[in-house]
Amino acid sequence: MSTGVIIALIVIVAAVLVVAAVLALRARGPQHGGSLKRRFGPEYDRAVARHDGDTRAAERELADRVERHGSLRERQLEPAERERFEARWTAAQERFVDSPREAVGQADRLLAELAAARGFPDGGQYEEQLAALSVHHAHHVDGYRRVHRVTHARVDGAQDAGAGTEEMREAMVAARALFEDLVHPARHDGGRHRAGTDGDGAAPATRAHHNWSFSKSRPKES
Repeated sequence: MSTGVIIALIVIVAAVLVVAAVLALRARGPQHGGSLKRRFGPEYDRAVARHDGDTRAAERELADRVERHGSLRERQLEPAERERFEARWTAAQERFVDSPREAVGQADRLLAELAAARGFPDGGQYEEQLAALSVHHAHHVDGYRRVHRVTHARVDGAQDAGAGTEEMREAMVAARALFEDLVHPARHDGGRHRAGTDGDGAAPATRAHHNWSFSKSRPKES
């Protein structure tokens, strides 16, 4: 075999390897799956389930969220703003005892306004706001999703509009976790809260929220 043929074969093999490497990188997307799973935690599993187990499709969606919203810097709340939001949340919790559906609706609107005040997309763009929140508050964003679903199922007259009191209570409790994340930014690193992780990348322990009990009386609506 001549030297020219050997050189040609080497060039062809090198080209094939380069093409294979490029295709592999494209298939993995901008972040490795493991990195996305650590960043998004439970949101990663929800994305996979939403794509019927297709992890590549789920990772493409999550990577796209990071690309669109990863650089977002959360605005700090003024003390007076924080107090107003806390007062409104307390009022929504108290309202739950007599009017759970109205209370859930209040919580949904309050989270949308609070997220917008912190610098996330406006609540009128719910899906985009939710996507941005999932990048920075992945471990608690599902609470917002749950109160929004209950609220709008009732408005839209969907089949599951008759959500029971316990389902609504659980949605409010889950939403409270996101509310705490958003209303107390000093608990995070300068407002650039890495989704669901502490400094070492591990998921944080459940935060000790102000206990919310319905032991005084039960909601009238079931």
